[in-house]
Amino acid sequence: MLDQLGLLIAQTILISIPLILAALGGVFSERAGVVNIALEGVLLTGAFAAAVIGHASGSFVVGILGGVGAGMLVSLIHVALAVGAGVNQIVSGLAINLLVAGATEYGSKSYWPANASRSIPEIPYYRWSGIELVDTLSGRPLVLITALTIVVVTFVLGRTVLGLRIHAVGESPQACETRGLSVMGLRALAVVTSGALAGLGGAWLAFNVGQFQHGMSAGKGYIAMAAVVFGRWRPLGATLACLVFGGSEALAAALERWHVPVPSELVSTLPYVLTIVAMAGFVGRARPPAALGVAHQRA
Repeated sequence: MLDQLGLLIAQTILISIPLILAALGGVFSERAGVVNIALEGVLLTGAFAAAVIGHASGSFVVGILGGVGAGMLVSLIHVALAVGAGVNQIVSGLAINLLVAGATEYGSKSYWPANASRSIPEIPYYRWSGIELVDTLSGRPLVLITALTIVVVTFVLGRTVLGLRIHAVGESPQACETRGLSVMGLRALAVVTSGALAGLGGAWLAFNVGQFQHGMSAGKGYIAMAAVVFGRWRPLGATLACLVFGGSEALAAALERWHVPVPSELVSTLPYVLTIVAMAGFVGRARPPAALGVAHQRA
């Protein structure tokens, strides 16, 4: 029983990693007042770039860096459209998602014609204790990187001058401008940081599966956005929400293993139901950044 519980917890953590990284990016972006629905496209781009670059270089480190860099590049498009040109942020994000979906499918078929082998380097898995749960938490580099990222993002947004300025830009960009702060610069930094985190999450998707698959983000970017709201635009809250989403998927798989006569599809809907209930209830009373989704025009 304990082994099964440990396996369930381990799978929850592994499934939640890309959600957590994307959600942390979403918190960064939305705290600065920019809605980043493009997280879905950034995750997919990060996965594609990590797979291609990792396959070409033979190095998982280079592949991960490629995924992060690709996520930042895609986010620069969102910056140019939503922050620079003042395009509606939701329209910009959806356009990027559609563009990336087509581009990565075409790129995948071009790079791996006729569904040739898509094998990419494996991320090393270190076994320290022989206990599955402990090894999952400490033996996979990206798990440790994700844990460190949670701490860093929480500290930056809550305890630094930069974090204070990002909060201020999301609340009152006009007031920030009168104080001499670059509203567009801070928003661009937040969105690009968001892209780097989501790109890292995409790299995990590719390396965890061992290949790139078209559409492998499977709505995880949108789920991450829901987690941002569920977590009240706070890093720790968004992380816990992602664990709920990941836990439901892990539980659905566990029920099939245990031959429990409960439809796994029903269990998989749990986080969505919780999100609806939360948004209609106590989370609905949480106040988002006042300037969220509002394009800033220089005076």
